[in-house]
Amino acid sequence: MTKSKKIQVKGTEITVIVLNETDYISLTDMTTGFNEGSGLIGKWMTNKNTLEYLGVWKKINNPD
Repeated sequence: MTKSKKIQVKGTEITVIVLNETDYISLTDMTTGFNEGSGLIGKWMTNKNTLEYLGVWKKINNPD
C-alpha cells in the first residue's frame, strides 16, 4: 500500500511517499526553494560524481 505525507524543510513543503515501509522524497519538491527549480535536478544528474555513484549503485543492486 502506498501512502504519502508532507514535511516542511526550511519553509518548503516536500512530498514523502511511503511504499513497503520505505520513504521516498520528491526531488522536484526539494528544488522549489532554489531559483533554478527543477533545472537543478538536470545539473545534478549530469554531474560526474552523481554518474559514478549511480554506476556503483547499479552494480550493487542490479548485477544483471
